[in-house]
Amino acid sequence: MNDKHCSQIAKGMSLAVSQVAAVARLVGEGATVPFVARYRKEATGSLDEVAVAAIRDRLEALAELDKRREVILSSLEERGLLTPELKAAVDKAPDKTQLEDIYLPHRPKRRTRASMARERGLEPLANALMAQQGRDPLALAKPFVDADKGVPDVDAALAGARDIIAEGLAENPSLRKAVRQLFLRRGRFTSKMVKGKEEAGATYRSWFAWDEPLRAIPGHRALAMFRGEAEGFLSLSLRPPEDEILELARRGALRGRGPDTEQVGVALADGCKRLLVPSLENEIRAEVKRRADAEAIRVFASNLRGLLLAPPLGQKIVLALDPGFRTGAKLTVLDAQGGLLHHTTIFPTTSTSQREAAAKVVKELCARFKVQAVAVGNGTAGRETEAFVRELGLGLPVVLVNESGASIYSASEIARREFPDLDLTVRGAVSIGRRLMDPLAELVKLDPKSIGVGQYQHDVDQAGLRRSLDDVVSSCVNAVGVDVNTASQELLTFVSGLGPVLAKNVVEHRDEHGPFDSRAALRKVKRLGPKAFEQAAGFLRVRGKEPLDSSAVHPERYALVRSMAKDVKCRPAELLTDPAARAKVRLEDYVSEDVGLPTLTDIMAELEKPGRDPRAAFSAFAFADGVNKVEDLSEGMELPGIVTNVTKFGAFVDIGVHRDGMVHVSQLADRFVSDPAEVVSVSQEVMVRVVEVDLKRGRISLTMRGVAGTKK
Repeated sequence: MNDKHCSQIAKGMSLAVSQVAAVARLVGEGATVPFVARYRKEATGSLDEVAVAAIRDRLEALAELDKRREVILSSLEERGLLTPELKAAVDKAPDKTQLEDIYLPHRPKRRTRASMARERGLEPLANALMAQQGRDPLALAKPFVDADKGVPDVDAALAGARDIIAEGLAENPSLRKAVRQLFLRRGRFTSKMVKGKEEAGATYRSWFAWDEPLRAIPGHRALAMFRGEAEGFLSLSLRPPEDEILELARRGALRGRGPDTEQVGVALADGCKRLLVPSLENEIRAEVKRRADAEAIRVFASNLRGLLLAPPLGQKIVLALDPGFRTGAKLTVLDAQGGLLHHTTIFPTTSTSQREAAAKVVKELCARFKVQAVAVGNGTAGRETEAFVRELGLGLPVVLVNESGASIYSASEIARREFPDLDLTVRGAVSIGRRLMDPLAELVKLDPKSIGVGQYQHDVDQAGLRRSLDDVVSSCVNAVGVDVNTASQELLTFVSGLGPVLAKNVVEHRDEHGPFDSRAALRKVKRLGPKAFEQAAGFLRVRGKEPLDSSAVHPERYALVRSMAKDVKCRPAELLTDPAARAKVRLEDYVSEDVGLPTLTDIMAELEKPGRDPRAAFSAFAFADGVNKVEDLSEGMELPGIVTNVTKFGAFVDIGVHRDGMVHVSQLADRFVSDPAEVVSVSQEVMVRVVEVDLKRGRISLTMRGVAGTKK
């Protein structure tokens, strides 16, 4: 643990150093973010998962910076360039930008015009000109003329000296810092159409002639234009006015008025145009991209959380349909644990006779298996199939389920392992049914990028995206808790302290020895040692002989709960069922060096509702009757919808017409909204009004302003 890093992070996050140090120590010992946030509140001062993860990420970034610092110092020392002054500057550099600026003049380079000029012995001439003492450049250059060295005349000598000066100025840390600040303050993000690409690049028409301040461009727009550039349709520039760059550089570099200063001025202009500006523009591009990536990843993570924590139907017998027109609807019946009971194909959207036959099959299966709900995929023929089922009058909830990524699951190794003998389409129907029963348990089997709750997911930093999404999945899984005897290997993988290897071992042990009868029995799982048990146990639920095993009370606190029960003269199990017994417990009496009121309060809340699910209660949602396709829409229509995606510029809403409508950020509420996430979230039910329908482009504009009935 680095005390300097802890102090730096604490200052930046307005936290106590002790809080950051505690997180650093726990994470360094292998603790996960959910475990630290849930079970080590006394140590961290009750920091939540967001703060713990931010500290973890910042610690890693500072460690990487230190590694880079060591590499630079080693390189300088090996080449005999490390002076006490240079070492001090490297040691004090607060961030990567300043560190690289310090190193730039000394880093090994490929041969440049300046290095070739130095080889020809022109560095002394460059130094003499840079002194700017009002001397005659021609007189200074004459002694350096040497045809054998490739310097045939004074013009060649001065040209080489200017190359050396240009490179030196372009790599000067002070000048780079000043011009960098000018980029950030006065830079313009401009975009132009690449000549001859008008038709092919029509998608990017909005940015064929774009110009706005660099500091103001939102991340989503920057990513869109970066993509247009990568595809060859746009030409981008992220520069301040060139005259301002040159004027700033002149003020910092020119000190005289003589002819030698004129030579320096020529070199300066060349260095700015050829070296400094392109270098800083690339750097600024990278920073704009980094910030845009971070913004997009935050939006994606927020959307994913909303989707994963969507209300579950629960353990019910479900009939699930994966609709289709020509190929029919694949039908499956699942038991309350998601096991496949039956599958077939029906044709509810073709001829009258086939529709009648399909109705007979559905009614018979619902009666035979005592079906409790119907799930219908929202893809092709989804609304038509949903209408067909509703018309049967089954008296059951009929729910249209988002099937994004179901086809990817169907062809995955996970699906082949679960259902090796089933056709891909049948596996898809199973996944649709399971998504209704427990969205979290089913969606963890997919790469989050395939679920479709973000923009530009293939354009952003993939390592950062993966890290963020894994954090979200882990957070959701551990917040809900996992029944160790029914959970899939994929769900167990995200439990704190397990991971793929131990999750596989848990499932194999369960298959070989039968269900776990206690949390303590997990210790018998191969390679699941004390540390992994400590991290995982509180998030795993076991319904067995120990009542506390089905709660979020950690086994390390069982003795404390038993002590509470003894003091109020009841059995531990009664604390979970008897409010009067819990009311007798004085939490203050159990405060100790390692257990404070935050943990005691959590324990009491858990005893009140053991194993409580933080997700909202399920309620069946239905789209408007008779509105099944874009052509059914008209301006002014008010419709129920479900938010499918939230971006920085608004929200996309499914209104049941096979194409999501767009609610711009300015149309989300009857007040100013700066961030759509303040108003809406993925899976939220809303009421919207149709503003415009563009049939040609397939675009639907919606508003929530002045529309009542939106649910939170």
